[in-house]
Amino acid sequence: MGTARSADESTGQRPTVTIRLATASDAASILEIYNYEVENRTSTFDIVPRTLDAQRVWLAERSGAFAAVVATIPNRDGDPAVVGFASLSPYKERAAYRTTVENSVYVSREHGGLGIGRTLMEHLIEVARDSGFHSIIARIEASSEASRALHRACGFVLVGVETEVGRKFNRWLSTAVMQLML
Repeated sequence: MGTARSADESTGQRPTVTIRLATASDAASILEIYNYEVENRTSTFDIVPRTLDAQRVWLAERSGAFAAVVATIPNRDGDPAVVGFASLSPYKERAAYRTTVENSVYVSREHGGLGIGRTLMEHLIEVARDSGFHSIIARIEASSEASRALHRACGFVLVGVETEVGRKFNRWLSTAVMQLML
């Protein structure tokens, strides 16, 4: 499990961020973070919000190296609150691709820029290495400078751009493909 620090605006102190395996009880929090991105941003190419049941199924399908993790910080009552999540997924279905994985990292907008995404990424990279994977692929909406910068800071390099491969909010979207060799 990883930890990091993030800013607490009320005290100026930085509460501890904890990374742990996601559980079924995290489904609603993950859903809230993800569906905000679906409905308002291009960080996912999904265009239909998930239902809580679909989010539970997604979580139930995550295990081993492909498990989902969450980042939590203490809320006002001192209880852990989910502020981000991440997972590794198979890159492609064909057997020859088994040693490559694709990553996903999402942080609630109100907690962005605090290092939580980096803490989640560093944890995923460690899991991928420990699981014997050879590389991680990140597929990022090409105009997302923050996500590209996060991946660069974690050692990913740009290996290509897929031009206008998606359409969301009445505009064409391109995908920057970044890769980390483990």
